[in-house]
Amino acid sequence: MVQQSSHPNTPRDKGYLAENILHFARTLRKAGIALPPTRVLEAIEAIRFSGLTRRDDIYDTFRCLFITSRDQQEIFNQCFHIFWRNPEFLERAMSLLLPTTFLENAPQDEKDKALKRVSQAFAPEQKNQLPKEKEEEKLEVEFDARLTSSDEKVLRHKDFEQMSAAEQQKALELIKRLQLPAELITTRRFSPSLRKQRIDTRKTMQASMKRGADIIELKYKAKKVQRAPLVILCDISGSMSEYSRMLLHFIHSLSSARDRIHSFTFGTELHNITRQMKYKDVDEALAAVGQQIDEWSGGTRISSAIHDFNQHWSRRVLGQRANVLLITDGLERDGAYDLALEMDRLHKSCRKLIWLNPLLRYDAFQAKARGIKLMLPHVDEFRSAHNINSLEGLIESLQNTRRPAQ
Repeated sequence: MVQQSSHPNTPRDKGYLAENILHFARTLRKAGIALPPTRVLEAIEAIRFSGLTRRDDIYDTFRCLFITSRDQQEIFNQCFHIFWRNPEFLERAMSLLLPTTFLENAPQDEKDKALKRVSQAFAPEQKNQLPKEKEEEKLEVEFDARLTSSDEKVLRHKDFEQMSAAEQQKALELIKRLQLPAELITTRRFSPSLRKQRIDTRKTMQASMKRGADIIELKYKAKKVQRAPLVILCDISGSMSEYSRMLLHFIHSLSSARDRIHSFTFGTELHNITRQMKYKDVDEALAAVGQQIDEWSGGTRISSAIHDFNQHWSRRVLGQRANVLLITDGLERDGAYDLALEMDRLHKSCRKLIWLNPLLRYDAFQAKARGIKLMLPHVDEFRSAHNINSLEGLIESLQNTRRPAQ
């Protein structure tokens, strides 16, 4: 926690200012907020320049320097109030410092989810005392240790919502390895071919003119085979916040590995994030997405978002028989348009419509919500997207449709 100097009038440039800020940054990293060392140095200089007169000024300074996306706001708030000694938050955090089995059954609202990760960040580390002669051996083993097959198998089946900050980092490493196969389609355009199926009259006449028309060498062509475009519509509303962060990493991994992928997010409004997903660094990409989107973890207007997509983007990105991944829980709020009509139009405009719904993680799931009932008849596949295993199942499903379609 915060260390106090021995004298109340100690100058602010002497004391424990830099050390306290450094410990606070380490706590944020444990809670899952990535902080480069340069930001910590900037925070130290900013506090030294502005002084320690008001608590609100310190909070605003750290918030501007340490937060890069809206999903980090609640975690930062709780870490700040606990670290800088707010008794109410400290009491709540200490009450959650219980075994993992209890944490996995914690309340489902957003503040308690974030508080679970914060409590894990403040939990004391268990240190095993070893003899000095075995200390070097232990360090060497830890340096070479990797995610074992048993741990990896457990992590693949674990729900994204129930993962700790450390498990989420390991899961992101596994997500980077996932490669979504592209379905091959036969287009209307032709390309030169060695197979003697169809004569290319234009190329044949051009070649004969170069040789004086004495010898005519036949040129052939065939229909061009290329990857089917992929369009991704991802829900970032409050009910999807724990899953949208992990799935955005999955979208970034797909966008980095192949072309012809168009990405959109929606909550109350639709946003095109295709350009941001092309950034090589995933943190930079998500930071750019966070700057563009204002309604992160807000309400859901699925019908309005799909209507906006059908009205303004459908002809641009679905004109070449694209596949569509719709990632949402289907919990519609304040629908301004006919959801069934918009889903039917989207379904008819694409080659295949695949709905990824995290609610399918429940064995007793039933389509009782109004939005789910209206959407379900207009999809080709209805799959879950709550863990790594479900994403791998999606990949296996698409691998069966890679052959060129006439």
